[in-house]
Amino acid sequence: MQTVLSLVELHPVWVWLAIGALFLAVEIVTGSGWLLWPAGSAALVGIAAAFLTMTGPVETALFAVCTIVTTYLGRRYLRRGGSEGPDVNDPLTRLVGHRGEASAGFEGSDGRVFIDGKEWSAELEGPGPVPVGTKLEVTAVVGGARLKVRAAKP
Repeated sequence: MQTVLSLVELHPVWVWLAIGALFLAVEIVTGSGWLLWPAGSAALVGIAAAFLTMTGPVETALFAVCTIVTTYLGRRYLRRGGSEGPDVNDPLTRLVGHRGEASAGFEGSDGRVFIDGKEWSAELEGPGPVPVGTKLEVTAVVGGARLKVRAAKP
């Protein structure tokens, strides 16, 4: 046990970097977003310990203060991504605004539209009828896989 304590006293940089790596590994596994700040704080304390002579309690207090400050600032000023706008992995929402053409005549408001090499079920927005080959623009996605379309403006 004495050997471990003497190692910690002689090489505090590596101890703090190992603590930071441990926090970072747990953060990667959990993805919580809370352990990123202690990991960075441990790295900062490790860098400070490399250039300054500090005792264990001072290093621990610096770690606590850095963790509190970085967690507060990170949560306050860094926005979490992915909550706004459409899902980037959903190919249907990316079709909004695309243009295609009617692949079958619209009966009432129901028909089919050909866009980017695929044929989609569509619902017409506005007056009909729409003959085959008419240029249409996607305005929305309704009911999962059905497109809402309108006549495209030239």
